[in-house]
Amino acid sequence: MVHQADISVAGVLEASRGLIVSCQAYPGEPLRTPEVTARMCQAVVAGGAVAVRVQGVQDIAAARQAVEVPVVGLIKYGHEGVYITPSVAHARAAALAGSSIVAIDATSRERLGGTFADACKAIHDEFPGVAVMADCGSLDDALMAEDAGADLVGTTLAGYTGERPKTDGPDFELIDQVCERISAPIVVEGRIHTVEHLRQVWQRPIHAACVGTAITHPTSITSWFAKVTL
Repeated sequence: MVHQADISVAGVLEASRGLIVSCQAYPGEPLRTPEVTARMCQAVVAGGAVAVRVQGVQDIAAARQAVEVPVVGLIKYGHEGVYITPSVAHARAAALAGSSIVAIDATSRERLGGTFADACKAIHDEFPGVAVMADCGSLDDALMAEDAGADLVGTTLAGYTGERPKTDGPDFELIDQVCERISAPIVVEGRIHTVEHLRQVWQRPIHAACVGTAITHPTSITSWFAKVTL
């Protein structure tokens, strides 16, 4: 269900069927500053990204000032279980920071405060024009998220919740299940590490694709090459 106030945001992605790029660095890494995140956002938009996905209040605010495309914002709190925008308060903070779309863990696992449905309703009621992306790990998550009013349904957590195996690349089985059962716009995210992966993803009737590590995490990319020996 796309709420009337959110059509302009969701429509940007739908019209282009384009690429979202996740611009995030982990705590303690050299690139973990809002200024670097903002520059990375500018760089990927110059390359053709139709939206960026950013973590943390300061980085969301910096990205919002740096680019004109939609900012998919989230707040990570903790390292295990539900840590992607894990409460209604975190969802509000992400919206207040300047997110066009707030990404929220939509799994059934225990969370800090309120349900996914509570967070979704709070965003829609309090921030007209801001959309909600559901980060899902299973088909059941996606069905629940759509019923709760998610504007976008993502496969972000496939392989990370214990419900499904962690595949080497995208979880195409789940992607196909979601495409068959979900009418809300679908964002495929998770382990799209090659251009060929992305080509296969685009063969599905999806809304957008989100790539992160393979574009914006040089530490991981370097390690892939460093492991190759003659």
